[in-house]
Amino acid sequence: MPKNLTPQDHVEGVLSHNRQVTARTITLIESALPEHRRMAQTIINDLIPHAGKAIRVGVSGVPGVGKSTFIESLGMLLVEKGYQVAVLAVDPSSSRSGGSILGDKTRMEKLSLHPNAFIRPSPSSGTLGGVAQRTRETMVVCEAAGYDVMLVETVGVGQSETAVASMVDLFLVLMLAGAGDDLQGIKKGILEIADIIAINKADGDNIERAKAAKKDYETALSLMNPETPTWSVPVLTCSAMTMDGIEDVWNCILDHREKFTASGELAEIRRRQDVDWMRSLVEQELKDRFFNNPQVKQRWPEMVRAVEKGNISPTIAAETLLSLGR
Repeated sequence: MPKNLTPQDHVEGVLSHNRQVTARTITLIESALPEHRRMAQTIINDLIPHAGKAIRVGVSGVPGVGKSTFIESLGMLLVEKGYQVAVLAVDPSSSRSGGSILGDKTRMEKLSLHPNAFIRPSPSSGTLGGVAQRTRETMVVCEAAGYDVMLVETVGVGQSETAVASMVDLFLVLMLAGAGDDLQGIKKGILEIADIIAINKADGDNIERAKAAKKDYETALSLMNPETPTWSVPVLTCSAMTMDGIEDVWNCILDHREKFTASGELAEIRRRQDVDWMRSLVEQELKDRFFNNPQVKQRWPEMVRAVEKGNISPTIAAETLLSLGR
């Protein structure tokens, strides 16, 4: 394989399901170098007609809920059924160093070794939601490479989860038993964007607590108006360790897809997501152009010092810099 691939080499390699080329294409997409971004745009444009058929599932949950174990268990179930599964595991980047703990492959040892699975850990690079800046493009590449199930793992529960919900067909939230006390701490927004709630670690002595938690969540959801008459958010219990309930979760995902496809809502969701994608690309490009403007670069340190010393208000400093970027 040549050291430097042309855009056509990338496209042909991805479409022929070449894992090495697929990985290199995603690396190219994640690059911030201008020449790589131009190549990536060409590649994505050529791959989009071959993408869009996969089931896209976002997976989030409270700390300690066992997201990686759950994803591996679900992924193993799917590859054994003959599915091609891509896991986009987005790790938190350090706000100081920009580093990332890319440990998902070590946490999903069985799945990472399976020929029908592709695990891609990506640093979030500080973007909202712990979602890698190029996650949408990565999904296009994986779908074009023949992966028919996308599992997007997010970094946790919070405001940022809406970023994931805007790029998947279904948002699965994992919870722990003991919800009676914890329910007060659950943000209403998380329940509002959840399509399925699964209470994990429902095994051993925890089974009864999981059943009680299921009732608590069902009560909380009953007080909310469903977003669509097509779907009422189900609450399931499962154990990623014993595999109990994992197939029930998958059947629920298939039920959601069948109903949303029949109603036309899935197609509408995808159309809205494409518009969101366009908007996010425009916003990112405007941001990049502003901070790469030579005049802005020159004046930035001066404005920072002036704001720190209280010599100028943040609003005036911002307006001054923005006027340079116009």
